[in-house]
Amino acid sequence: MGDLTPAPAIQVEKLFFAYEGRPILNELSLEIPTGQFSVLLGKNGSGKSTLMRILGGLLDFERGKVHIMGEEIRSFSSRRRARVLGYLPQHHRPVFPFSVQDVVLTGRASYVAYIPKQEDVEIGFAALEQVGIIHLKDRPYTELSGGEQQLVRIARVLAQQPRLILLDEPSSHLDFLNQAHLLRLIRELVAADLTVLAVLHDPNSAFLYGDHFVFLKDGAVERLPAAERPWDRDFLEQVYDTEMDSIPYGNRALVVPKG
Repeated sequence: MGDLTPAPAIQVEKLFFAYEGRPILNELSLEIPTGQFSVLLGKNGSGKSTLMRILGGLLDFERGKVHIMGEEIRSFSSRRRARVLGYLPQHHRPVFPFSVQDVVLTGRASYVAYIPKQEDVEIGFAALEQVGIIHLKDRPYTELSGGEQQLVRIARVLAQQPRLILLDEPSSHLDFLNQAHLLRLIRELVAADLTVLAVLHDPNSAFLYGDHFVFLKDGAVERLPAAERPWDRDFLEQVYDTEMDSIPYGNRALVVPKG
């Protein structure tokens, strides 16, 4: 029998990106597995958001190769990209007071020729229900709290029905309960055969909910030594350049910086 392991959802080879002459990503190579919840971790300035913007098609790069679901990223049309991947950037400035329902419907743009069909409206409603905010559907988006707007944007990504979802710090505007709700939702999406790659600031959230972990440091991947696990203290101290305490939790561990 042949190898039944699915091809990686994302393959990056020797990626180089510089901003105003300063290297941000330096010969970075990685693979993101299909059908798992992968998490990018590392200190601020390590290149996580830059990498996500390249994967989302918002930034071009000087050298290297990037394949998404087996296709070279530069070959994507905007319509094709929207059907393959959904990208939630870190920052967003709402301008027009569209209703929540209309904001979510914009996620159907790659499927709509002129006006949304009933099928598109139903898919938008289903996304709102999946995220748990159907009660907000008629509210002006600009009048929502930052956390509510974030949930609407996640529903918009789901309405695209992509195969791969990229989330750059998706929990940054959410309170404790909504962070847990979002991470459980991600687990449900992965169980339904989606692939998710997210940037998370909190390693503990990543270790509790994630399947696969990629650590960036100084624009490159910090490789995990063969004998170590992602939550091992010595490895994390090297990644974050600070001393840590490790607390066993189930078959993993939680970590906190030493005071």
